[in-house]
Amino acid sequence: MMSMIRVFVYGTLKRGQPNYHYMVNTDNGVARFVGKARTVDRWPLVVASKYNIPFLLDLRGQGEHVEGEIYDVDQKMADFLDDFESHPSLYQNTTLAIEQLTNEEDQDLGDGKVTHQCSVYLLKQFKPHLAQLPCLSNYSSQGVPGVNAYMERYLRDPQEGLDFVIGEVRFRDN
Repeated sequence: MMSMIRVFVYGTLKRGQPNYHYMVNTDNGVARFVGKARTVDRWPLVVASKYNIPFLLDLRGQGEHVEGEIYDVDQKMADFLDDFESHPSLYQNTTLAIEQLTNEEDQDLGDGKVTHQCSVYLLKQFKPHLAQLPCLSNYSSQGVPGVNAYMERYLRDPQEGLDFVIGEVRFRDN
């Protein structure tokens, strides 16, 4: 039997979001939807940059209970997700407590909710101004007031890129 890794996604990889197609592309590996979920602890989910990119900041206890989805993924998909999320250079793959709210058929678990330890991508190094941005409980690629809708990487100006200044290290996401 294949060993699976439990992953919580909160941004563009969720169903109905622009990068969900990566989750169902079997060339990337196997991803099986487990259910809708939310973080047990509060975390700041912020949207930054003109491209509407979600960041889950490593500030446990601040922000909101973040909503997302749990998937069981094989090692190939886990490796793909690490690469997609620029782990470990940008996001850090971290284990967090996640409360499952629905089953794989989107039926509410009611009092039968369970908590899982899931792999989640956090931004651990960031400029302080990101922690001052409004916190969301649920990300949508359509944007928030004052922020554009999400723009996929292939549509971004390759000359401009997206600069992240984190500590003394500059990351460029093209």
